[in-house]
Amino acid sequence: MRSALIVIGVLLVGALLIGGKMIGSRNDLVVKREAIEGSWAQVDVALQRRADLIPNLVSTVKGFATQEKEVFTNIANARAALGGARTPGEKITANGQLDSALARLLVVVENYPQLKSNENFMRLQDELAGTENRIAVERRKYNEVVQDYNTTRELFPTNIAASLFGFQRNDAYFKTDPGARTAPKVDFSK
Repeated sequence: MRSALIVIGVLLVGALLIGGKMIGSRNDLVVKREAIEGSWAQVDVALQRRADLIPNLVSTVKGFATQEKEVFTNIANARAALGGARTPGEKITANGQLDSALARLLVVVENYPQLKSNENFMRLQDELAGTENRIAVERRKYNEVVQDYNTTRELFPTNIAASLFGFQRNDAYFKTDPGARTAPKVDFSK
């Protein structure tokens, strides 16, 4: 009888330890999931700031480059896609479209030297450059938080708690555009 009580006591202590570890793992995952949400909110704020600056920049450029309608249409469409995106994955995709449209706008700017000397344009371009830097910092932080969550989720014994409590892997990372890895060709012969 006494040995049975000892065995039951040991099993009960073991169950309490395992249960405590599972609860601790679940709580860690909740904290990390909320960190992802908070980090995404910072990215979203920076993206919204850029989206708010773009109409001013575009209207300034339009005054000089009225024949570049396709570029302006692409920017408007990309900005609308960003505004309509709801999930981080959708916003990441729409943000890539906006990056591409802005790159084409900057090519247009190079063709209009008088625009580059316009004070309003220069101020807007500086604000946009600062915003792009903020976006890059927030993207990096967001990717680090997502990576930390995913790594913790996969580690033993947290992976058991993750599967028990329904924590899914988060693959909404910011990635570079495949074309960005190709170095531009510079030709000084012209």
